Amino acid sequence: MSFSILTEPQRIPRASDTRRAALGLDRWLEAAERIRNAELARFARALHADPSGRRLLQALYGNSPYLGQCLTRDMGFTLELCKAGPDAAIDGILYEIAGLAANAIDRPDLMSALRRAKHKAALTVAVADILGLWPLEVVTGALSRIADAALSAAAGWLLGKLHERGVVRLTDPTEPERGCGLVILGMGKLGAHELNYSSDIDLIVLFDPDRIDAAAPGELQGVFVRLTRDLVQMLEERTQDGYIFRTDLRLRPDPGATPLALPVVAAETYYESMGQNWERAAMIKARPVAGDKEAGAAFLGRLMPYVWRKHLDFAAIDDIHSIKRQIHSHRGGGTVSIEGHDIKLGRGGIREIEFFVQTQQLIWGGREPGLRAAGTLDALRDLAAAGRVAAPAAAEMAAAYRFLRRLEHRLQMVDDRQTHRLPAERAGVAATATFLGYDEAEDFRAELLRHLRTVERHYGDLFEEAPALGGRGKLVFTGGEHDPETLATLAEMAFEDPASVSAVVRGWHHGRYRATRSTRARELLTEFMPQLLEALAATPAPDQAFHRFDAFLANLPAGVQLFSLFLANPSLLDLLAEIMGAAPRLAEWLSRNPLLLDGVLDRSFFEAPADATGMAEELSRRLGHAGDMQDILDLSRHWANDAKFQVGVLSLRHMIDIDAAGIAFSDIADAAIDTLRPRVEAEFAARHGRCTGDGFAVIGLGKLGGRELTAGSDLDFVFVYDAPEGAATSDGPKPLTLAHYYQRLAQRLINSLTALTSEGRLYEVDMRLRPQGNAGPLATGLPAFARYHSEQAWTWEHLALTRARVVSAAPALARHVEVVIRTALSVERDPDALLRAVARMRAKIDAQHHTESPWRIKHYRGGLVDCEFIAQYLLLRHAHDDPSVLSQSTTAALTNLARAGHLAPVAADELIGATRLWLRLQSWLRLVLPAEADEAAWPPAIRAALAELGGVADFDALAAKVHATAECVRGHVERIIDAPARQLESGAAPDSA
Repeated sequence: MSFSILTEPQRIPRASDTRRAALGLDRWLEAAERIRNAELARFARALHADPSGRRLLQALYGNSPYLGQCLTRDMGFTLELCKAGPDAAIDGILYEIAGLAANAIDRPDLMSALRRAKHKAALTVAVADILGLWPLEVVTGALSRIADAALSAAAGWLLGKLHERGVVRLTDPTEPERGCGLVILGMGKLGAHELNYSSDIDLIVLFDPDRIDAAAPGELQGVFVRLTRDLVQMLEERTQDGYIFRTDLRLRPDPGATPLALPVVAAETYYESMGQNWERAAMIKARPVAGDKEAGAAFLGRLMPYVWRKHLDFAAIDDIHSIKRQIHSHRGGGTVSIEGHDIKLGRGGIREIEFFVQTQQLIWGGREPGLRAAGTLDALRDLAAAGRVAAPAAAEMAAAYRFLRRLEHRLQMVDDRQTHRLPAERAGVAATATFLGYDEAEDFRAELLRHLRTVERHYGDLFEEAPALGGRGKLVFTGGEHDPETLATLAEMAFEDPASVSAVVRGWHHGRYRATRSTRARELLTEFMPQLLEALAATPAPDQAFHRFDAFLANLPAGVQLFSLFLANPSLLDLLAEIMGAAPRLAEWLSRNPLLLDGVLDRSFFEAPADATGMAEELSRRLGHAGDMQDILDLSRHWANDAKFQVGVLSLRHMIDIDAAGIAFSDIADAAIDTLRPRVEAEFAARHGRCTGDGFAVIGLGKLGGRELTAGSDLDFVFVYDAPEGAATSDGPKPLTLAHYYQRLAQRLINSLTALTSEGRLYEVDMRLRPQGNAGPLATGLPAFARYHSEQAWTWEHLALTRARVVSAAPALARHVEVVIRTALSVERDPDALLRAVARMRAKIDAQHHTESPWRIKHYRGGLVDCEFIAQYLLLRHAHDDPSVLSQSTTAALTNLARAGHLAPVAADELIGATRLWLRLQSWLRLVLPAEADEAAWPPAIRAALAELGGVADFDALAAKVHATAECVRGHVERIIDAPARQLESGAAPDSA
């Protein structure tokens, strides 16, 4: 018996596993004995007896468990293959598949038949490849033709079922794909007829509503999404017969945000408005493989101007440079380790050859249609013929491509597995060499290295003049799938979830944010991506920093200007990464107002902030350009946001201490208020005139009064106006009574601070400390203010008044207000009544705001409120005898009280130290963390910074110090307030404070 495939037995490789080969021969004979067909049995025995046939069986069984299974799965087909040869066998398989959809078979039968056909094709292609009967182009072409046929059979069957149900009406149900409007594009290797042995097939599924006769046209999207799901399931579901092809739909436009099947118009719109250069490269290989091929060809024809630009686009060339430099930021050098090397994605691999070809096609193919071939080998030949690639380089790249694709097929034939990685052990590499027909593994290793280095050399020379991006390893975010080496590089950088980082970056490149929708923005993003990731990776929590940057990017109105700044000022990118990694609250500020970064470019940004007077002068200069009140509001917010951001950054970088930051934040508020007040008054006066007297005073209380503002502080206000005797109404065209005038003016000023404009809001304002609280008027006449605090005010209101400070007023009115405040605080008080009131008030506040967390620094027992209560209580108790003790600052008040002998020096020192510690910790936490941040989730950088602020070695030591300090303060509260108050309640005379 003759076997046409065994004409050149010297090409048959040896078995790499002789034991497995021997077992395979035994299984072959056992199967022959069970065959009832006499002709088949004779064939099986004859093949086993023939020296070349036996060697072929050993090669298949001893190198590939998968091919061993294919041999005995259908011995009748194996006989036909050996007798007629692979060309006739493939033609027969294609004929068999073409008849499946036309026959009235159910879905399971169709799936089973297609899987059996795939196994036959796998054996045929493997034998033809192993024996050298087909060149590479025929091998990959046969695999691609089988995929086309299987897709057509499955799609045709599904379309027929839609027709039967009346969902669509086909032009000719016997040829369901003709004119159906369903477009199935083969991408990548399938599109270029270059499918590998165990390849996924990359598809884009579209539909053209204008070519579809549908019962419900408005429901076509859902119909074709379901059809696509069914198609994928029919192809890749593993049954007892195996699978046909694994299917990948991620090359469609923006796969993370679009359905599985798209209208052709939507796809065209995407490519023309947001398509990336790597997608242009992908479209070089696109081909209609199933469905309505006429509609598919028309779609690709309409995309021709997008893929093939007639004029050289140098911005696009820069983007191509950047992609290449991301893939390898180094240029040559180093070594390639054979064991475990990825021959597709690794250095010197198949992807580099494809990229080498496609970039040259993108650059030159728009003007030279002869350079548009989809196939890699064809394109290399054309580029050499046109003089765009040196002929020797093209020849060497072609030889390397053939070698690597042949090696790729052997790796995949072993277990029908989509792998491109060489075995990790030397013995495994030797087995691969044997399967390829090498007698000595070292000869294979030498040839492999020669090809890899050749490809790497030509690839490295591709953009020799382009500057390096820097960075480490490989960072590529093109295509529809994660790049393994990129994930490895991200993991090496210390990102804990590299796949999430990769997915988000690919989303940026798909233009999902406004900032990345323009082509230029995405090109710039590509350029600085390695530096950005390096900077974020250098932070203590890279993943958190990365996702904060993502939130920042999501809020950018546009990207080109800022991305250009990053490229021109690398230090700006480093600062941004530092903020994202160490200061979540600052990161939130930036996310809401990205243009804050512009201020960093000012040379004075990293200098100490000006004082309140200097700030007011600067803000006044800026407001000099305002055209109306809306401009004033926007410009003042812009200035204040810049100033607060500057103070925050200086604090973050320890360029000013946290105490100075509190003063600077207060100065910003003072400047904003004092600059806005006269402008609000002037605008109000234009309508309602002015009143006689010295006008209107803004009194700051709380942290504003004590000049201890933090990054997120509200402003506590009281408004007082001059009310001279005999004043009745204002003198404007629409006069108002005095009280009504100042209520309206107060509301205008509040609105000027709190209104949300395009630049955000200046501050939140709290007016609950005004006379009579929320029930009282917004503004109080000075005489009424004085009477209230001398006759009606509660003790807690006088405690709050100890921190009152005139922030903005005419000088004469400011002096009068200060006298009233000082007088109210210096009234002689019943010490016992005062003590009882203070003790009850502290207990009530604790009941309302009690916390067990020492990091809720304000209300934790022994925390900031307790320090303030002690100081304020003692001021009210002793100011009558010695007004010089009064001060809005808690630490200054404690110092004054100790100097005057009203507080023991040791107690004063401990309370002052505690107050400073609490203010520093509170200010830092409010600067860098959102209010709701849980201590357990604090980044290490914040813990370390807090420890440094606390003057201790680490966070554990700080926690111990915080606990000890709170205990100390609680002891002073007990001695000065609580214990004496209890003695009063029990009837005993209290000890002296």
